[in-house]
Amino acid sequence: MRLLGSFSFRLALLYAALFTLSVAILLGLYYWVSIRHPTNEVQAGLEGEAARLERLYRVGGEGALAAALERRAAAMAPRVAYHALIANDGRVIAANLPSWPAPSGARWLRIEADVYRDGDEDDHEALVLDRPLPGGARLLVGRDIEDLDEIEEAVRGAAVWLLPALLVLVFVGAALMSRAIGRRLDTLGNAARRVMDGDLTGRVPVRGPRDDFDRLGATLNAMLDRIEASMESVRRVSDSVAHELRTPLSRLQADLAELRSASPHRAAELRERALAESDRLARMFDAVLRIARIEAQRHAVELAPVDLGALLVDAADYHAPLAEDRGIALETKVTDDLTVSGDRDLLFQAVSNLIDNAIKFTPEGGAVSLDARREADAVVVTLTDTGPGIPPDLLGRLGERFFRAPEAAGIAGFGLGLALVRAVARLHASPLDFTNGKPGLVVRWRLGWTKPTAGRAGQAPTG
Repeated sequence: MRLLGSFSFRLALLYAALFTLSVAILLGLYYWVSIRHPTNEVQAGLEGEAARLERLYRVGGEGALAAALERRAAAMAPRVAYHALIANDGRVIAANLPSWPAPSGARWLRIEADVYRDGDEDDHEALVLDRPLPGGARLLVGRDIEDLDEIEEAVRGAAVWLLPALLVLVFVGAALMSRAIGRRLDTLGNAARRVMDGDLTGRVPVRGPRDDFDRLGATLNAMLDRIEASMESVRRVSDSVAHELRTPLSRLQADLAELRSASPHRAAELRERALAESDRLARMFDAVLRIARIEAQRHAVELAPVDLGALLVDAADYHAPLAEDRGIALETKVTDDLTVSGDRDLLFQAVSNLIDNAIKFTPEGGAVSLDARREADAVVVTLTDTGPGIPPDLLGRLGERFFRAPEAAGIAGFGLGLALVRAVARLHASPLDFTNGKPGLVVRWRLGWTKPTAGRAGQAPTG
C-alpha cells in the first residue's frame, strides 16, 4: 500500500503502462504490415482468379477448367498455386492439394499442403478459397502462404511470453525507479526538516549539475544561503538596535526619573534633554524603517531618466556650506551625458549621504572629490576623501546597519547612512564598492547609462 501511495511509483507505473501500450501498438502495426495486409492481397487475388475460372467453367465445362488449373499450377509465380476441382458426385477431376476438408460453408480454408521429396517433408500452408460451381461441382483455389504463417506464429509466440514478461519488468522497473526518485526526494525533505528544526546550515547533497535533482538541490542550497545570510543580518541588526537603544533609553529614563524631584530650572533642562533623546530615537527608527522599506521593495519606486550630472552638482551645492564651515575643499568633476534610469529622490538621498559621510570623516583642511563620467554603457560615480580610511578587514562591513568603524568614535551618527546607500544601490541593481585610498576612503558606484530623451532629463531635488 505504501508503494502504491508513492507519487513517484504511480508516475513510474504510468510511464510503464504507456510504454507497454506503445509496444502493443507497435506489435499490432507490425502484424498488420507483415501479415494481415499481405494476406488480404492474396485473398483479393484468389477472388479474382476464382471468378475468371468460374466463367471459364460456364463456357468450356470441366475439361477447360481442369486444363486451366494445370496451366495455373505450372506457371511461375511468387507464391505456389494450389487447386482442387471436385465433381458433384465427389469425383476428383484435377487437384494438386494433398487433402481438403468436407464442405462446411466456410469460404476461406487453411490447408496443410506439405510436399514429400526423397523422404523429407517440406512444410507448406495454403490459403484456399472454397467456391461452389453451377451444377454442384466444387472449386478450391489457393496460394502458398507458408512465409506469412511462420511470421504469424512467431508474432503470436512472442506476444504470449513478451507481454507478460514486459509487464513484470515494467512493475520491477517502476519500483526501482520509484525507489531512486524517493531517495533523492528524501534528501530534499531531510534538508528541509533540518532547516525547520532551526539548523540553517542544512544543505542538500549535490553531486554536480548532472540532472534535474542536482540542479534543484543547487537552487535550494542557494536559497538557503540567502536565508541564512538574511537571518544573520536580522540577528546583527537586532543586536545593533538593542545596543544602540540601550544608552539613549537609559539616559531618557534617568532624566525622566530625575525630573520628578528636580527644581524648576533643572526640570526645564531635563525636559529639553529628554526631548532631544526622544527626537534622536525617532530619527533612528525613521532611518531603520526607510532602509527596511527600500530593501523589501515596499518603497514606491518611480524609475525614470535622471540627469545624474545635474543631480550630483545639486547634491554638492547642498553640502557646500557644511564643507566650507569645516575648511574642507569640495570638488566636483562631472562630464556631460550622464543620464541613468532610476528614482531621482532615492538617488539624491544616497549621493547626499555619501557626501555627508565623506565630509564628517575628513579632518579640517582636507578635501572631498566627487567625480562622475561615462564608461561604455555605464555611469561611474567616484567619491574620495582624505579622511582616516578604514581597516581593510572591516571594508566588507560598510553598509551594515549600525556598523561604525573604530575611527568613527566621537563622530555623530547612527551608522545608518551607508546602509541606506547600499539599499538604494541594490534597488537600482548597481554595484557599489568601497576601497581604501591613500589616504581616505574611495567609493565607486556604477549605474547603467540610459540614452537621453528629447530635452533635459528630470532634475534632481535640491534638498
